[in-house]
Amino acid sequence: MKAEIRTISYRQHALPPELRAEQLRLHRQAWPDTDDAGHDPLLNPLTLVLVDGEKAIAVLDILSKEISHRGEHYAAAGLSAVVTDLACRGHGHGLELVREARRTMAELGNDLGIFTCDTELAGFYRKAGWQLLPGTVLVGGTPEEPFPSDQFDKVTLGSLFTPHGRQHAADFEHARIELYPGEIDRLW
Repeated sequence: MKAEIRTISYRQHALPPELRAEQLRLHRQAWPDTDDAGHDPLLNPLTLVLVDGEKAIAVLDILSKEISHRGEHYAAAGLSAVVTDLACRGHGHGLELVREARRTMAELGNDLGIFTCDTELAGFYRKAGWQLLPGTVLVGGTPEEPFPSDQFDKVTLGSLFTPHGRQHAADFEHARIELYPGEIDRLW
């Protein structure tokens, strides 16, 4: 009997040890020096895992926080640590998981999803429904030690999920958005 490919999700603190091991295995494929420290709990990390039976074939984390931008407050979420197993790439699994993450962010009531990616990956995320936010820079780190995304070859992508977010869509283009996720997750 063939195993079913499905998406499962857990808050970081509740991720079962066997899935934590699978997540770490995939992270080490992409970032060999990674440790098992996890994300800042203040960002309410939610791990989505695409599994084939017991094997993780793709994984990502959704990080969330309230942000203020141009006088408005928003419930914001972003993608972090998106990776597909090297042996399973090219079959649409990563795309499926990123689409699911976008749906999940909306279902959780976030006003917007916003994150950065390497410039060459923008097309992948756009296929999953994300929009390029031209000229937008996310400022990570902390107010005392800002960590802006424009110091790297990155672009910002986003989705506006609520009427409040959509009403202020123009505010998210050609903008510096003070994300400030902290010292652990300097930029999501």
